[in-house]
Amino acid sequence: MKFVVSVVLARILSPGEIGVFSMTVVFVNIAHIFRDFGVGSYLQREPELTTDKMRSAIGVAYASSWMIALVLFCASGAIAHWFKEPQMVPVMRVLSMGFVLIPFGSITSALLTREFAAEKQAIVNMAGTTSYCASCLILGWMGFGSMSLAWANLINILVCALVYIPLRPAGVPWMPAFRHWKSVVHFGVGSIISNCAVAIENAIPDILLGKLGSASMVGLFSRANSTVTIFTHVAGSTVSYGAVSYLSKSHHKGDSLSPILARATALLTGIGWPALALTAVLGRDIVLALYGDKWLDSVPAILPLTAAAGIIMLFHYTPMALTAIGRPYLGAVPVFVTILSRILIGVALFDHTLSMFAWAILLATLCAAPVMAYQQNYYFGLSAAGNIRVMAPSAFASAACALAAYLMNHLIPESLGALTRLLMMAAPLAAVWYLSLRASNHVLVDEIHHVVGGIYARFTRPA
Repeated sequence: MKFVVSVVLARILSPGEIGVFSMTVVFVNIAHIFRDFGVGSYLQREPELTTDKMRSAIGVAYASSWMIALVLFCASGAIAHWFKEPQMVPVMRVLSMGFVLIPFGSITSALLTREFAAEKQAIVNMAGTTSYCASCLILGWMGFGSMSLAWANLINILVCALVYIPLRPAGVPWMPAFRHWKSVVHFGVGSIISNCAVAIENAIPDILLGKLGSASMVGLFSRANSTVTIFTHVAGSTVSYGAVSYLSKSHHKGDSLSPILARATALLTGIGWPALALTAVLGRDIVLALYGDKWLDSVPAILPLTAAAGIIMLFHYTPMALTAIGRPYLGAVPVFVTILSRILIGVALFDHTLSMFAWAILLATLCAAPVMAYQQNYYFGLSAAGNIRVMAPSAFASAACALAAYLMNHLIPESLGALTRLLMMAAPLAAVWYLSLRASNHVLVDEIHHVVGGIYARFTRPA
């Protein structure tokens, strides 16, 4: 639903207005790492979670989140002055108010994830997403510009906090305490180092473009990145849901995490890589169909960004596995390499074009890939050669889809329009994807058959 709203908003808001929000939200996303001080990860991983430990976790979450709210509110003017973009001030102040409300829902969310209570979290996500989407569209249509996104974010947090109240697991205390705060903070520091590094890594492109370029360039880059991550928007949190808890339980039982990581990554890339390949080939039509011709300047950035996303997807579950074995801080190592590379390469190659900046992002990702591969091999026994063997079927399916899309892209007349062309390609490309999975004996085939069989059985079951 949020993806659909982002498509509609792209036709309501200008690149500059979206750019202002993107420049502001990068700092808020970094602040989100500190707002619960790793409490969420602590609650999901702690083997013996007593009432005292939960109360201490709640206390740490309240203290850190409310402090972050104050810091963001007070720093909004200085940050806007540095970017020379005064419109950032009200956006950041509204977003900072959300930190006051977040702890009331985040504790329950972490505990529900620990219990794999996906159905309860789905209720909250539906309520929050509905309120967010409705707020975005109404406020955007009323002319609130960047502020429509900020107010919608605050409304989303408030609604989620309210819906979480009746879903709170039995026995969870309401009052905070600090008796076991040291153990919470000790784990949280390691989690924060890794999560903060990831947040900074994601923020660097918007910060650099905002400083070296303009808000419009930030908006265009954000749209290119959104196009590349369509699969992530559609799949949502399902690709990572409960991963830390599941991996932690496997680790505590003494099971090797290597086969789990290999299979999970194969399943992810079996869908994600072909989606990225299609996005790279059909990027122009996708942008035209979804966002309109005013966003066409974002197209040159799509190809390098899809390549970078494909590399990152190979190591998607590694930080979660490191957290599961009690070493969350190690996930920060390759991220710091990426951050440094993005800054150095981004500044060195910046020529005021979006395309070259996107290629700089890809080069920075390549610099960090050997570090991530080393971690997989050293801590989990998943070697680079083993990884290549497991991912070969995904690569085959991606190449087949890309070739089919390239041929159809040249055979179907452009005069039919972008949306019509994409719709005409959809069924043939889906067939190519499935047949290539079958031909390569991909592990995803069994999962597809299982899902389709379940759907068929449900619709053919006697009333």
